[in-house]
Amino acid sequence: MPALVRRPFWYVRHGETAWNVRHLAQGRTDIPLNERGREQAREAGARLAALFANGQRPFTHIVSSPLSRARETAEAVRDAVLKAGGPALPITTDDGFLEVCFGTLEGKELQDWYKQWIEDGYVPPEGEGFHELQARSTAALNRAHQVGPGHNDDVPLIVAHGALFRGLRASMGMEINVRLANADPWHLSPVQPGSADDEGAGWKSWHDESVDVSQGV
Repeated sequence: MPALVRRPFWYVRHGETAWNVRHLAQGRTDIPLNERGREQAREAGARLAALFANGQRPFTHIVSSPLSRARETAEAVRDAVLKAGGPALPITTDDGFLEVCFGTLEGKELQDWYKQWIEDGYVPPEGEGFHELQARSTAALNRAHQVGPGHNDDVPLIVAHGALFRGLRASMGMEINVRLANADPWHLSPVQPGSADDEGAGWKSWHDESVDVSQGV
């Protein structure tokens, strides 16, 4: 398992899709955003664009999953930042940020097997295990810190998927069975292990507390 580089980053899950509404496992299946998902992506873009006020630069570049639901969300953020007078942020894609492969269970309803996949080592037929996802996503995040304009001071915004975020949380020593709402921006940063802000193995998170992040899909 690769060690996670201890540098801050932002994370946004893609906006809503028709399969999200139906509680179906999407995995690698390339389901586009629905109309609500596109609106969520625009709203996330506006929230993030506001952080660039007064010359601030909260993140320097965007790295997205290549799946269309993530890529479209990333483009909405980029466009909102530019419209608000911010920089033209580069977008790259990395296959390491693809959603987990659920194999033959893609398109099936998310039931007890999903929790077993997270907690008990269950691997769907022709699918990917949680620890495999964790290693892949951790390596991808480490790469994301090396593709920005500054390298030493760059802060990436990752636009990807819900299950993939669980893998990253595992590498940060955080609770993994936490639902990530569609298009809800999170900021993750390293802290002194054991400090008051430490939520895991020396990491803390921030997001809009008005958003429901209760356990679930």
